[in-house]
Amino acid sequence: MVKVYYIYIYLIEMKNIHIGFLIKTRVSELNIDIKRIIKFFKNKYTEEQILEQYEKPSIDSDDLLKWSKLLEYDFFRIYTQHIILFSPLNKEINRNYEKDSKLPQFKKNIYTIEIIDFILELFTKENKSIQEISEEYNIPKNTIRNWTKKYL
Repeated sequence: MVKVYYIYIYLIEMKNIHIGFLIKTRVSELNIDIKRIIKFFKNKYTEEQILEQYEKPSIDSDDLLKWSKLLEYDFFRIYTQHIILFSPLNKEINRNYEKDSKLPQFKKNIYTIEIIDFILELFTKENKSIQEISEEYNIPKNTIRNWTKKYL
């Protein structure tokens, strides 16, 4: 139950991502010494600068990649899940973009089990309707119905 609670808090707070706080939390969980962090960043930062990063709501993507490697946690996935839940692309624009783009294409509808659990918990415990969930998180109603059949 505790894990579900943390997932719920995590998803609620996903609208306002504070990556510094999340990095600080992971450093605490792993009990990593600040000297090891400084060494990993090849003395790019002082101890004070590392502590300042914990207070920043966003950081440079190169640094985020290094933090992800050091802490063995994919911090980029937090942003990806945010996009999936809160920023759906216009289908018409997306189709034209995919045809002309040289960039790699990804499926947008990749929902993690944490997101599915969160949505199903809204449905079962908070008594939100499929319609309400669909409108709030822009998840197709049919997808939610399929989850209820499969996981409930």
